[in-house]
Amino acid sequence: MGAAREQFGSRLGFILAAAGSAVGIGNMVGFPVAATKNGGGAFLLIYALFVFFICLPVMLAEMSVGRASRKDPLGAYSTLSNRDGKWLIAGWLSIVTPFMIAVFYLVLTVWIFGYLVQSLMGNLSALADPATFGAFVNDPMLFVYMAGVLAVVYLILQGGVKQGIEKAAKFMMPTLFFMLIALVIFVLTLDNAFKGVEFYVVPDFSQINASVVSAALSQAFFSLSLGMGIMITYGSYLDSKSDVPGAAKLVALTDTAVAFIAGLLILPAVFSFNPNTNTAELSDSTVSMIFTFLPKIFLALQASIGYIGASVVASLFFLLVFFAAITSLVSIFEVPIAAYMDERQASRKKALTVLGMLLVVIAGLASTSFGMMSFFTDFVSYAGANKSFFDVIIDVFYDTILPLNGLLICIFVIYRWKKANFNAELDKGAESYKASLFERYVDFSVGTFIPAILLVIFVNTVAIKYFGVAIIG
Repeated sequence: MGAAREQFGSRLGFILAAAGSAVGIGNMVGFPVAATKNGGGAFLLIYALFVFFICLPVMLAEMSVGRASRKDPLGAYSTLSNRDGKWLIAGWLSIVTPFMIAVFYLVLTVWIFGYLVQSLMGNLSALADPATFGAFVNDPMLFVYMAGVLAVVYLILQGGVKQGIEKAAKFMMPTLFFMLIALVIFVLTLDNAFKGVEFYVVPDFSQINASVVSAALSQAFFSLSLGMGIMITYGSYLDSKSDVPGAAKLVALTDTAVAFIAGLLILPAVFSFNPNTNTAELSDSTVSMIFTFLPKIFLALQASIGYIGASVVASLFFLLVFFAAITSLVSIFEVPIAAYMDERQASRKKALTVLGMLLVVIAGLASTSFGMMSFFTDFVSYAGANKSFFDVIIDVFYDTILPLNGLLICIFVIYRWKKANFNAELDKGAESYKASLFERYVDFSVGTFIPAILLVIFVNTVAIKYFGVAIIG
């Protein structure tokens, strides 16, 4: 199986695909708002430091494990640990987690696709009505939109690594960048736009505390698709001549740049709409920002560019976010697909059919969590709050298990696979990395303070999510 394993056709293809997995909905909206509410430029600085000094070494750990094993995450842990049963748990977590994250990400992508369709149909005024979203998420039409999204995902994944994932990334990522830059240029021409830029980039170090630092690290870790098995899987599609450290740096830089530039779109638009915006009142919810707040801003543009012009801007925005969502969803779902193919010796078509049907069923149930079905709407209660089935998926698999998976990969590469093998794998195809200061830093950090930080995040998340008590607040 090793000789027949699929591979990326080019270094650029890998970088764009990996960056596509990292650039998602959170980059487009969540990051700019989080930065603005937590010290602006100070948050940006802390975020960038975390990306390159903490998240990048974890990414290298995942990529090296994938390339060395030439396997999916489950197969990688099994092969490199000499089939040590204790590490199979980590392997299974790296398979189940992305599958369940794909469930909730599919639901969000369906909403975005629905809003894109409606904005293209000229229904911007309806979308700007605060009552629309509540009705929208309970409309049976959602399942028609879901079919459309699944068709796009299927068309990409059935093409495999080179003709599917890489080809789509080479089209979608440059298109995404172009649309983002075009919208930023337009928004910056609006009245009061630069007041939003000021709030976004000017540091306010007085707002920095333990909670903000923790938020910046979590945002950086999640933004780069770490802990999902994606970088292990994509690493397994690289040949031994590829410069993994160099590629990883470009992926991290691309993801950070997109997140930063997105802020130059969102915040100037907000302040153009209302120059007296109190940033503390901006919603922490990415969903609320996308589906209730931003449509009102786009509709307000009709005063200067007309209703059709405002609808065009809204359509471009939702197309931009849709592209970001699709590239992430494809990458997330590729992990269980690759695992099914490897472990079951199955064809890609069979893996897509079996797992696709399971994804549809669970995502369909999650879609009923917003009032359509009371059982899934009031699914369970913990930490003094009622939780829907959708909430549970996010709490368990996104917020809780991702830092745990990051912790496990760090422990694995240093103490089970051993640092000598870890370094030797990263040295392949990267002569400048070998014996460099960066190599020594990665070797030290992955084995010491990074797992300690991830352990604290994991424990703190469990305490907050399930017991309502913050260890670090």
